[in-house]
Amino acid sequence: MRLTRRSMLGACAGAVPALAAGLADASDGHESLGLVIHSFAIRNAADRGRPSADRLSDAPRFLDHARALGARGVQVGLGAREDSAADALRERARADSMYLEGIASLPRDQADVARFEAEIRTAKRVGADVVRTAMLSGRRYESFASTAAFRRFADASFHSLSLAAPVVARHDVRLAVENHKDWRADELIAILKRLGNDHVGVCLDTGNSIALLEDPMEVVLALAPWAFTTHFKDMALEEDRHGFLLAEVPLGTGILDLPKVVQTLRAAQPEIRLNLEMITRDPLKVPCLSEGYWVTFADLPARYLARTISLVRDHRPKDPLPRVSTLPPADQLRAEDENVRRCLAFARDLLGL
Repeated sequence: MRLTRRSMLGACAGAVPALAAGLADASDGHESLGLVIHSFAIRNAADRGRPSADRLSDAPRFLDHARALGARGVQVGLGAREDSAADALRERARADSMYLEGIASLPRDQADVARFEAEIRTAKRVGADVVRTAMLSGRRYESFASTAAFRRFADASFHSLSLAAPVVARHDVRLAVENHKDWRADELIAILKRLGNDHVGVCLDTGNSIALLEDPMEVVLALAPWAFTTHFKDMALEEDRHGFLLAEVPLGTGILDLPKVVQTLRAAQPEIRLNLEMITRDPLKVPCLSEGYWVTFADLPARYLARTISLVRDHRPKDPLPRVSTLPPADQLRAEDENVRRCLAFARDLLGL
């Protein structure tokens, strides 16, 4: 029987001391690592001119690719499929003892609810009990030029979430909202509390919130009781004249305490799935020392800036963070593939995933 959010929050408070006991045992297969389609952003960009069925992002193809790499499951866009196609995909995953999680955008308005419900219906039919979504496709500090614009986004996002909530509840699918460089942890929790629907929770990204001047471990602790699934990653930092650079890096080569992250998630949600999101790209600029960054953070105390800058300076990389945009296309694809393979090997050999 699935716990309600109220009971999950209570259980988490008592389970945190279990961190010292080491990684939780998950004999049902949840100890393995899945793959997020975003880990292949370079490949996906190269595939844009191909027929949909020939792209890596096609769910059956991605499922096969993940299986070949040794992953336990996938998080990928499922779209709206005919029943026969959905049934075939479900049986394909079952035959390989793999799980499926979906990705869907929230309904923009009432007219878009039918599209969203068709995708949720497909997710349910293929056996995907979790569908990941995000409220903002970009980054908060890059997307809004005024406080008013951010408030309009906040209102529109809550309206979209309110339209989506009864749909996922009706189909008994859990909707996982990613902390996608849009909401700080306390803001996202406040939104979920206001919504008050146990079918809507969090896709916990372990690195994104550094860009919003949050301590990554504090974010994991705060969001773990609300988490349905994850984007599991490691991060590296480099100082920049306007703030700092932020980059996904192969597991074990960044600043995150990955064993503690896994222990914390397992203590709060023993059956949560860990899905690797290793995005191979140039480092992202986080201009937290520029005036424009603060447009939507007027009330954020300066201590968060000071703590983050200290974190950056205390974790200077031995070498500059990797840049891939200048590499030939074939080398970019090789780098992406190698990064994913390194992550899977590290997770298997050193994290027991």
